[in-house]
Amino acid sequence: MVEIVVPSPGESITEVTLGTWRKNEGDWVEKDELLNEIDSDKATLELLAPASGALRLSVKSGTEQKVGTLVAKIDETATRPAGSAAAAVKPAAATAAKPAVVTSKPAAAKPSGDSPTRVSGVAKKVAAERGIDAGALAGSGPSGRVMKVDVEGAANTSATPTSATAPRAPQTAAPAPAPGSRAVRREKMTRLRLRIAERLVSAQHTAAMLTTFNEVDMSEVIRLRTEHKADFEKQHGVSLGFMGFFIRACVSALEQYPRANAYLAGDEVEYHEYVDIGVAVGTERGLVVPVLRNCEGLSLPAVEKTLRACAVRARDGKLSVDEMTGGTFTISNGGVYGSLMSTPILNPPQSAILGMHAIKKRAVEDPNNPGQIVLRPMMYLALSYDHRIIDGAEAVGFLVHVKDCIENPGRLLLGV
Repeated sequence: MVEIVVPSPGESITEVTLGTWRKNEGDWVEKDELLNEIDSDKATLELLAPASGALRLSVKSGTEQKVGTLVAKIDETATRPAGSAAAAVKPAAATAAKPAVVTSKPAAAKPSGDSPTRVSGVAKKVAAERGIDAGALAGSGPSGRVMKVDVEGAANTSATPTSATAPRAPQTAAPAPAPGSRAVRREKMTRLRLRIAERLVSAQHTAAMLTTFNEVDMSEVIRLRTEHKADFEKQHGVSLGFMGFFIRACVSALEQYPRANAYLAGDEVEYHEYVDIGVAVGTERGLVVPVLRNCEGLSLPAVEKTLRACAVRARDGKLSVDEMTGGTFTISNGGVYGSLMSTPILNPPQSAILGMHAIKKRAVEDPNNPGQIVLRPMMYLALSYDHRIIDGAEAVGFLVHVKDCIENPGRLLLGV
């Protein structure tokens, strides 16, 4: 027997949540076949079969397990079934008596009206590759979201000999609440969501957090982006967005105000000679913050390429713990969700975080023609900072520096 134990997703992580088993007890598995996905408070880790053989499960899906716990075994001495899958050679009588169990819920009728089925990006991609209508599946994710495992389960079910003739069992689901109902339901928080909650509460309790605001005229950046977007994408293979400008502006500001790039370590201030910027990314699992290392040495095209790669990996759940560890400064863009103004919360042990917001046309005074009112695309900026390290004047100066860099992008080229 080859034992399968819970691997360690990273340092300081001692407990994880076991996902849904992709195979059933006794099923044949091939070496390196995906068996499960382990959810920790920082990353999702794939559990692969270390050898070929019959699967012997030791624990149930969805349970909390310690790192190093034995969760399954593989019997290498078992006889490989004929065909590509063990289920294909099971006697018809046995199949009729005991329906095969799949890792996803059976398909249900596609919702209509104002309640469309929510499908994750990864599930959409897998469904398109396998010719499956993801919208017709019942999701096993939060709030009924269709996940990758649901699509794969539907594909496996449709491949069995009995799927074409045997009617599919109806979905067992809670009935919709009647009008005026006062029903309640509870849904267990994911380990990632629990970790986010812990860190946010910790930041509120330990830091002397204040927020300062300013507004920035986006006219010049929008002009540059519109004028050079096509050539930029053609030459570098990635779109030119706004985040790259703000990262470069923050790098410049952090060089001028190094305490915004520092940690408080006991009674000492730990300064960093490098700039590692975390960029908050919303995913179906929750908010994750991949870190761009050594941003002080990255050009604008390099920033955009790194951002794109991190965003894709984040939404696919492929970020490693190392990619989300550390960071000396964070940027959060609530504007993509329509937020006009907010106060971002510090990402401990960092001492500052920049909040970007939606771009709205507002009437402002034309700086080139005092007394004249013009419509300009404006964005509110918010800098939350730890007042134990950063003084108010420094925080205001930092935000003004970022504002100047965005309104005069030539500063980024000249390094002033």
